[in-house]
Amino acid sequence: MPSVLITGANRGIGLEFARQYAAQGWHVTATARQPSAEMDALGVRVEPLDLNDADAVAGFAERIDGPLDLFIANAGTSHPMDPVGAQNARDWQAMMMVNVVAPFQLGHALLPKMPRGGKMVCISSGMASIGDNGGGWIPYRTSKAALNMAWSCLALEAKPHGVTAVALSPGWVKTRMGGAGAEISAQESVGNMRKLIEHLTIEHSGRFLRRDGSEVPW
Repeated sequence: MPSVLITGANRGIGLEFARQYAAQGWHVTATARQPSAEMDALGVRVEPLDLNDADAVAGFAERIDGPLDLFIANAGTSHPMDPVGAQNARDWQAMMMVNVVAPFQLGHALLPKMPRGGKMVCISSGMASIGDNGGGWIPYRTSKAALNMAWSCLALEAKPHGVTAVALSPGWVKTRMGGAGAEISAQESVGNMRKLIEHLTIEHSGRFLRRDGSEVPW
């Protein structure tokens, strides 16, 4: 039975990943700062994890038994939207921990538990693209651009071990973060990404891809 670890699985894209992989017979470990009833209803292993807690992040890999076939770093925050002012600066710092530092540290710590052929995916955003920058959402854009760099560095570490690390843009998804006016449902986005993940090879490692497999400009 293949195994997957998914962070931020209490709602939205993370919950849908957990639902679809569980339905396919995978052993799913799902984390959230505050686990939800929807997670419990899936019958998956639920582990509390606050990505703002540096000690919890540093020790989390010890709670995961190998081998781990797939790690999906999905958890993230879009707060704050405004980059100006002292409180927004503090919130921006917290965002960088959740969106960048914690995913990288988890991936780095989990690497020894992954067999050759294992895969690590971070859920990035098209808003991380410097080459296609539409402005606004400065804290979020910078955090996801930094995540891409961290994941690219992780890919360099992982490749000699035969482990593929890729950043994926899920598209504009109808979640609490994406809003009701978004283009696609979480079910459709995750279905597309699962198909892409299945066909990823070591040659894809270090790339930034849309859910259809096309390249996103850095």
